[in-house]
Amino acid sequence: MTKTTMGVVFAVAALAAASGAWAQQRGVTATEVTFGMPTDLSGVAATYGVSSSNGVKMRFEEANEAGGINGRKLKVIVEDQGYQVPKAVQACNKLINRDKVFAFVGPLGTPMNNACFKDQFAAGVPNLFPLSAARSMYEPFEKLKFYGAASYTDQIRSGIEYFVKTKGKKAVCVMYQDTDFGKEIVAGAELQTQKLGIKVVAMAAHKPTDQDFTAPITKLREAGCDLIAMGTIVRDTIVPYTTARKAGWNDVTFLGSAAAYDAVVGAAPGMDGFYTMGLTEMPYADSDVASVKKFVADYKKRFNVDPNIGAVYGYVAADITVQGLKNAGKDLTTDSFVKGLEAIKDHHDIFNGPPVTFGPNIRQGASSSFLAEVKGGRWVPVTKPLGF
Repeated sequence: MTKTTMGVVFAVAALAAASGAWAQQRGVTATEVTFGMPTDLSGVAATYGVSSSNGVKMRFEEANEAGGINGRKLKVIVEDQGYQVPKAVQACNKLINRDKVFAFVGPLGTPMNNACFKDQFAAGVPNLFPLSAARSMYEPFEKLKFYGAASYTDQIRSGIEYFVKTKGKKAVCVMYQDTDFGKEIVAGAELQTQKLGIKVVAMAAHKPTDQDFTAPITKLREAGCDLIAMGTIVRDTIVPYTTARKAGWNDVTFLGSAAAYDAVVGAAPGMDGFYTMGLTEMPYADSDVASVKKFVADYKKRFNVDPNIGAVYGYVAADITVQGLKNAGKDLTTDSFVKGLEAIKDHHDIFNGPPVTFGPNIRQGASSSFLAEVKGGRWVPVTKPLGF
């Protein structure tokens, strides 16, 4: 056998061995890593699902255009779950069992994520930076769960802490959707008022589909509330707030979570003076933050539409994922990737979000959020990141 022939044999054998190793690691080949993204492309949260999937694609495309990560290109398979739990389970099962993805990135919805966890983790598929700020995204501890920001509960706790201590608010109340999401806000309000030595004065629950909020607003006004923590999203934020203001109730502050930190809420008529807790800069085309301004222009060029906050969350999820892949090195396995994520310290995104840090026992990357107010039809940050 000639030296040339022997060299070819050894090269083929090495390639076969490497291919065998990658075949044992789901979603990874010598040239590609495949991620899954079960999200809403057709249901009530489609504006977030479509934009966040665009954000993930954009960040992955940027990485690929720069040569990939450790020699591999990044791919994402987006699966529609319509913001329905049964469809979410189907979408997750397809991504896990048919597509054999390496990990989920930016999966949307609290109940949808919760419904997929058991089968997902049994298959060894990490859950990365979901579009849900429920505590179940990182609690109880699971080595394959990673969440990058403050939970809804953290956010409301920070806001209440600020308004009680800085603005002298005394009568804290809660208005919330009677859903898993709304109950996270209730929990935050109860935890923080207990810590401050005061009580929640009154609560009013509603269904996400309710149209008229006169009765709950009247109830809370009669209770003497001077700060209302809102477990609401878009429409059920706008209508109660404008209802209260039209009724002349002006000596009360309304405080939402990041679920209400949406450009649609800020731009709605009559919303000036409404507060939320924010996680990142809003993606305005004329942003004072150069990196945000560039992101908006690049996103519009790629997708021919302006980005919303969902696009920001998707981009950030993909960005932290990219950093974890870099840290994992060329020998990419689930274990090396988990260690790569755990090695992330003080990671800053391009949107002025709080720095993200993980560790062997840390699965929530940040817990602070900042206060933002609607002024002139747009969101304006009014504090630095707050804690509780």
